[in-house]
Amino acid sequence: MKRFRERTQSLYWRQLFVTAGMVLLTLCLLGAAFFSLSYNYARSQQGREIASKAQVMSQLSLSYLENGRYLDIEDLQDDLDFQRLASFAAVVSDVHFMICDTEGHVLLSTDQALDGRSVTIPAERTRRVMEEGSASWRDDLGGLYPQKRFSVGVAAINPVTMERVGEVVAVSTMASLDSMWQGFIGLFFMTSFVVLMIAFMASSVTAMRQVKPIREMVEATRRYAEGDFDIRMNDYGRSDEVGELAASFNAMAESLQQTERQRREFIANISHELKTPMTTIAGYTDGLLDGTIPPEKEKQYLQIIAGESRRLSRLVRRMLDVSQLQAIDPLRSGAHFDLCESMRRVLISMEKKITDRDLDVEADIPEGPILVLGDNDLITQVIYNLLENAAKFAYQGSALYLGLALREGRAQVTVRNCGDTIPAGELPLLFERFHKSDKSRSEDKDGVGLGLYIVKTILEQHKEKINVTSENGITAFSFSLNTK
Repeated sequence: MKRFRERTQSLYWRQLFVTAGMVLLTLCLLGAAFFSLSYNYARSQQGREIASKAQVMSQLSLSYLENGRYLDIEDLQDDLDFQRLASFAAVVSDVHFMICDTEGHVLLSTDQALDGRSVTIPAERTRRVMEEGSASWRDDLGGLYPQKRFSVGVAAINPVTMERVGEVVAVSTMASLDSMWQGFIGLFFMTSFVVLMIAFMASSVTAMRQVKPIREMVEATRRYAEGDFDIRMNDYGRSDEVGELAASFNAMAESLQQTERQRREFIANISHELKTPMTTIAGYTDGLLDGTIPPEKEKQYLQIIAGESRRLSRLVRRMLDVSQLQAIDPLRSGAHFDLCESMRRVLISMEKKITDRDLDVEADIPEGPILVLGDNDLITQVIYNLLENAAKFAYQGSALYLGLALREGRAQVTVRNCGDTIPAGELPLLFERFHKSDKSRSEDKDGVGLGLYIVKTILEQHKEKINVTSENGITAFSFSLNTK
C-alpha cells in the first residue's frame, strides 16, 4: 500500500491524473452546457410546433364545438368523419389532440388509451387557456398520464363573434424527444469514453517522455555521487527545455569528469613531487644517523638535504600561491598601471640569472608609459615567470627578447628565447600543473612545474589567454592586455 502511494505520488501519475481529470471535467461541463441549451431549444421548438398544430386543429374543430354544444356526448362520438380527421392529424403530427368545451370537459380525444373514460382538463389549465388564448405546460394532466408530458392548449374562437367556444389541447407523445435524448446521452457517453481514452494515452506518452529524462538524471546523479562520471544523458533529439536540460547536464558531467581527472592528476603529481624530496631527506638523514655515510661526506649530504628542503618549501609555497590566485578578481577595481615600468623592474630583478647564463637581452620597451587594465603585481609575476622560464631553457650565450607593442588598442607582450624546439604535441601541456619539459634541456633542475600554470591562471583571471609557438629553435610566449 505504501509503495502504491509512492508510485501514485510520482510526477508521471500526477501529470496523468491531472490531464485526465481536466479532460473529464471539460467533457462534463460541455455535456451539461450542451444538454441544457439543446434541451431548452428543443422544448421551445417543440412547443412552437405543437402550438401551431393545436391552432390548426382548433380551427378545424370550431364547427364541431359549436354544433356540439347542442348535442349529447354520445352523438358527438358518432361523428366518424371528424374523428377520422382528428386521428389522421394526430398520427401525422405525432401528438394527441383533446377537443374540450369551455369548462375543460374532453369531448373528443385521439388517444385510444382514454377511450371510454370521462376526462376533464384541470380547471387551472382551462382557465389560463380561456383567458390568455393559449398556454403551455408540462405535467401529468391531473394524473391522466403516468409521466409528465408537454401540452399546449389553444382556445377555439369564433372569428365572427370572437366568442370562445372551447379549447384544443395538444399533448406530446414524448417519443421523439425521449428518443433524441436517449440517443444524445448514448452518443455523449461513447464520445466521452473515446476522448478520455485518447487523453489517457496521449497524456501517458507525454508524461513518460517528460519523466523518463528526469529519471535518467536521478540515476545519473546517484552514479555521480558514487564517483562514476562516465554516464551521459540522452537528449532523444529534442530541442525543447528537456533537450536543453540534458545538454546542460552532459556539459556538467564533462566538467565534473574533467575536474575529477584533474584532481586525481593533481593528487598523483603532488604525491610524486612531495615523495621525491621527502624520500631523499629521510634516506640521507637515516644514513647520517646510523653512520652509513662517512663523516668526511656529511657536509655534502647535509647540503643535499638542505636543497631538497628548500625545494619542498618552494613547492608548498607555489601551491599556496595557486590557491590564492584562483580566488582573486583583478579586474574588479578597474585600476590601470604602467606596463613598461613593470617590464623594466622584471629585467632588473632577473639581471643576475641572465648574467650567470651569459645571455644577451634584446629589450623592445617603449620609453613612454603604456597604461593597461589589471593588477600590477600579478602581471609582473607573469612577466617574471615567462622571462625566468625563457632564461632557464635558452642556449648558453644566446639572446633573450622581451618586447611590448600596441596593436588595435591592446598591449601585446612577447618573450622569446633560442633553445631546443618544443614538439607541437607538448605545447598545450606546458601550462598544466607539475608538467615539466625534458630536464636535459634545462640547467635548472629545481623547478616544480607550476610557473607556467601560474601564468595561465593569472591571465585567465584577467580574461586573457597566452599563446606559445616553437619553430626552428625559437620559442615565443605572448599575451595581450586591455588598455581601456
